[in-house]
Amino acid sequence: MAKISLCMIVKNEEKNLANCLASVKDVVDEIVIVDTGSTDRTKEIARKWTDRVYDFEWIDDFSAARNESFRYATKDYIFWLDADDILESTEIEKFKHLKKSLLKEKIDVVYMKYFLPSDQVESHTTRIRMVKRDLSARWEGIVHEDIRVLGNYRYTLSDVIVTHTKDLNTPSEDRRPSRRNLEIYEQNIARGHKLSIADMFNYARECSIHKDYPNAIKYFELIRDHPEISLPNNMFIYHKLATCYVLNNQPEKELELTLQSLAMDMPYPAFSCRMGEHFIKKGKIEVAIFWYKTAYLQPLSDSYSFSVADATYHTWLPHQQLAVCYESLGEKDQADFHKRQAEYYKNRLVSNTKKVNISPQTVDS
Repeated sequence: MAKISLCMIVKNEEKNLANCLASVKDVVDEIVIVDTGSTDRTKEIARKWTDRVYDFEWIDDFSAARNESFRYATKDYIFWLDADDILESTEIEKFKHLKKSLLKEKIDVVYMKYFLPSDQVESHTTRIRMVKRDLSARWEGIVHEDIRVLGNYRYTLSDVIVTHTKDLNTPSEDRRPSRRNLEIYEQNIARGHKLSIADMFNYARECSIHKDYPNAIKYFELIRDHPEISLPNNMFIYHKLATCYVLNNQPEKELELTLQSLAMDMPYPAFSCRMGEHFIKKGKIEVAIFWYKTAYLQPLSDSYSFSVADATYHTWLPHQQLAVCYESLGEKDQADFHKRQAEYYKNRLVSNTKKVNISPQTVDS
């Protein structure tokens, strides 16, 4: 059976770290913690789980810190988590089965689904979570970093799901986006650092989060349709651009980008919803119904799981709008059906957040 090193970077994570480590204690064989400047009890808690706790001077570069953590690994494979990530109890047996298969099937890289539950939005993506230690793999990107693997490699898409708990630990009224990532990008730009395509993608997202729509538009426009951008991420860029233009008082660009997106691939749920809204405004309710139905009925290819998938646009939102459409046509039964569907998906958001196992007893372990 393969041996696994868990490698983490942390800073001021006393509220999260013990819960994260408790969730994986039965599946990892080594824990490496690299601390980038904690001023709370993070290192004290870390040392209760491992003697492999190291300091690393923070240099505004997440990849540098993660590469440092990988340097200390000694086992067959390296698995990484953030301190506010967990493996729920349902994932442990799946992870153990994965460990048994890694060496036998000569796997180099393991992708896992990353679930980001919230009582407001349900989203997920798929990321490289584990690499063979002797593989030529390095982290790249100053923020929202990713693992880059050089050369050919054998990979598997695991059924293990990693769950992010940040939004679950914070009441919705207290959730304010941290400016840390935005400031790291801005400091690097001020120093003359040339942003990579991936950096520009993530900087534009940070600008959008912080309502700096002109800069978000600028950087999304610089990279849209770039050959380094995958089709799913390019579609995501078109979607975010359309949103930013509307919020920047340039609504005419929304329809332009929506129509362009329809020439690129199967209808992206967010753009199907935009088409539905467009035809509602024109009073063409039957056409709006077509597009809202497309939003929740048209499946996307599996490749879209590697981008950021927001369930809003193919779950409760189109059903909510279909209820409005059918009410306007006097079709009460259809309206009631879609109201129930919308309510079901909204309740599922709340239900999913409650199901995540965050045990307060482990916080000070």
